Amino acid sequence: MPHTLFRGLFAGLLAGCCLNQAYAANAAADLPNSERTVSTVLLRSDHSWDGTRYKSYPAGQPQLTMLKIAIPAHTALPWHTHPMPNAAYVISGTLNVESRDGRHKKTLHAGDTLPEMVGISHRGVTGDAPVELIVFYAGVKNMPTAMKSQ
Repeated sequence: MPHTLFRGLFAGLLAGCCLNQAYAANAAADLPNSERTVSTVLLRSDHSWDGTRYKSYPAGQPQLTMLKIAIPAHTALPWHTHPMPNAAYVISGTLNVESRDGRHKKTLHAGDTLPEMVGISHRGVTGDAPVELIVFYAGVKNMPTAMKSQ
């Protein structure tokens, strides 16, 4: 049932997006091409960046959370896990992500997206420049977005 709630929520969001795009397309029909609405898929994935397939959404009342995260230069975030599916978009900087077991590493730059790991310990490390991210979490009410790993 919770999976159905999330599907319904995302279907509703998608339908709203499509209706808004159709409206914008019709409203912009008389505008020059440079002024028309453009929609680009940034990320669509059924698995995290290490290849692990997502299992299901958490049970309970859905709660969406979106964070803008600023990480200073030369910072290693603590090892952590996420209890729900989430995705990140890099606004600026370069972020190196790695799994705690050392088997998976990836470098992200401004404009890149990342389908995050769920239940697997990992961290991000910045280089010489700070990093800004937008992270979208699909969880449930009162669920933490991240938990520190031991």
